[in-house]
This record gives sequence, structure tokens and C-alpha cells, in this order.
Amino acid sequence: MNGPSNPHFRKIFWLVLDSVGVGAMPDAARYGDAGANTLGNTARAVGGLRMPHLGRLGLGNLTDVAGVPPLSAPDGHFGRMAEASPGKDTTTGHWEMAGVILEHAFATYTDTGFPSHVMDAFARESGFAWMGNHAASGTEIIERLGPEHQRTGALIVYTSADSVFQIAAHEDTVSLERLYAACRVARRLLDPLHVARVIARPFVGVPGAYRRTYNRRDFSMLPTRPTVLDLLADSGVPVVGVGKIHDIFAGRGVTADIHTEGNTDGLRRSEQALRDLDRGLVFTNLVDFDMTYGHRRDPVGYARALEEVDAFLPRLIEAAGPDALTLICADHGCDPTATWSTDHTREHVPLIVYHGGIAAGRGRDLGVRPTFADLGATVAANFGVGPVDGRAIDIAG
Repeated sequence: MNGPSNPHFRKIFWLVLDSVGVGAMPDAARYGDAGANTLGNTARAVGGLRMPHLGRLGLGNLTDVAGVPPLSAPDGHFGRMAEASPGKDTTTGHWEMAGVILEHAFATYTDTGFPSHVMDAFARESGFAWMGNHAASGTEIIERLGPEHQRTGALIVYTSADSVFQIAAHEDTVSLERLYAACRVARRLLDPLHVARVIARPFVGVPGAYRRTYNRRDFSMLPTRPTVLDLLADSGVPVVGVGKIHDIFAGRGVTADIHTEGNTDGLRRSEQALRDLDRGLVFTNLVDFDMTYGHRRDPVGYARALEEVDAFLPRLIEAAGPDALTLICADHGCDPTATWSTDHTREHVPLIVYHGGIAAGRGRDLGVRPTFADLGATVAANFGVGPVDGRAIDIAG
């Protein structure tokens, strides 16, 4: 973990805009994602975005964003980050930004479904029959199999282009406790197969009008080696995870877990966490971009969510206080205008850096970072822990 000599901050606010990519990576065609640009294509699809606060920090300098022009003298540092790890999923992106670059991609079962010996063991050990076991859109498979699930009690199992084993169940048919218990069985069975996440997908409603709830839980593999979160926690630095951060890291290195119900709730809870914390890290994931709008290919909803975050940003910066560093990024793309699939997209992600030591109009171009891990290295250097993968970013004013 080498890098420049930076100012040190008592508090860091690390905000992940889940799936807000800023343009296809050079290898995107290998993933079927040539032409993806979550932020740029969303802005174009809705006739322009109103994001004055992030615009002043340099957001419009990252890609062509209709309504958010590039600035010659922004108030924040800005750049893009390339993913060094193979893949385009949540776990890979978050682990890499926290200082663990993967050499090998997590296992996927898009074409074949999960092996019969795994599914037989899952049924035997969980006590549930199952249906599905193929790649599908979550909303589509729930609508299609939901009535049969409610009639029989069999769990709906599906996957995607990501390394995920997803289990859907109606909350009136299978209690959350039993659904989570089944997920824990699957997690244990799938560890040897190197499957990144088991996801509980509870839903409510009636046939033709089902909707997934915020009682979702992610059951992740343990990180393969210590992340910056582990190093901070082991050194006595508080790490507050807001949203699904705790789940993504299987609880490791997260000293306080704040569950959220969507972006609006996540913003409010982040604001309160920043006010309550004297020293340490508030690490927030805003999931609605991905879960509610990206996968459902809803650019209008995606645009509204972007503008909501922008409008709330001054409150977050004020809550963090004058001796704080704000880092804004994403973990992958999920272009809501993509017509080729409903999966994540292999994209560069934004890097926005703000602190009180950057004079107005003196923000710098940080270029294209070769790995998301540079974020984790920057956080590690600030609190004097390490090493982790990556190189600390020059964030001086």
C-alpha cells in the first residue's frame, strides 16, 4: 500500500451508488456489455438530469451526462475506476474496493442451473421442496411461479449472470425466519463451489401484483483475506455499515450494522450515523439503483433516484462535519437502457472525492484508476492500517 502523503481525517463517509457505472470497460464486449453506460444512457433516456451538487464536484467530467455539463474548475476531485477483478457483481466490486482483488471469478450457473447433488442436499437439509433452478429475472420468475409456490410451499430458486443462488418466498407462505434458515443451508452447501452470494428474496402481494420487500438478506462468502474493514475494526476504528454492507462482507469488519429500506431510508440513516460518529468510517450502499431500477430496466426511476441523492448530498456533507472525507463511487454498472439482458454491466465506476481542504474550483482530475482497490488503500492510509491491495489516491487539496 504505497501512495502520496495525504491529509488525515477523523471521519470518512464512503458512499456506494450501487450500479451507477460511467461507461463500458475495454473488456466489456467479453461480458456482452459493449455500449453500456449506466449514468450517461440514463441521462440521455430521460432528456437530462438535474444534479447540481454532484455536478459541482465533477460528475459531468466522467462521461457525457445530459444536463450535467463538464466543469473546468470543479469543487471536488473526480476520476473513474476500472475493475481489476474478473466479474461484474456486487461482491467482487465491494471486496475489490475494500482491498481484495480477485484472481478468479466466482462460479456462475447461468446455463445449467445448480448441480443436482447440491439441490438434493438443499431440499434434504432445508426441509423445502424447490422449483425453478435456472437463470431468470427475479420479478418475472416470481410472477410466473408465485401462485404454485403459494399453493405448495416449495421455494423458488433462480440465478443470473452473477454468482448468486436466489431464493424467493411469499412472506405469508414461508416466514422470514424459515427463509433465512434455508439460505444458511444453501450458503454452507455452496461455499465449496465458490458461489458469491445466497440471497433471500421475500415478496408479498397477490398473483399479478407481487412485489419484493426490503426484508431481502444477502448471505455472502467470507472474504478470502482481510479487507480494510477488518484492519480498521481490529485497530479499534468504528466501521458503520449502512444498507447491505454487513451482508456483503459476511459481517466481518463491520462494528455496527444499520439495516435500510431503500435509498431514501439509507440517506436518512447515513445522515444520522455521520452525526453520531466522532471518529471512524460510515460505509453506505444505496441499493435501489440496482435492485429497483437497473435490473428492471427503468431509466425514469433510475433518474429520479440519482436526483434524490444529489438533492440530499449537502445534508450528508454537513452531517459529516468539517474534518471529514467523502468518497462517492459504485461497484459495477446496471444500465437501465440495455436491451440485451437484465443483468449487471461491466463498466468503469465513478470516483468523486470531497473534503474541506479542497478550495472552491480547485478540484483535480484523478484519471482512470487501475483498480477499485485504490479506495480501500486510501481509507487504510488515512487511519494508519494496512496493507491492502491498491495504491492510495492523492486527495490533497
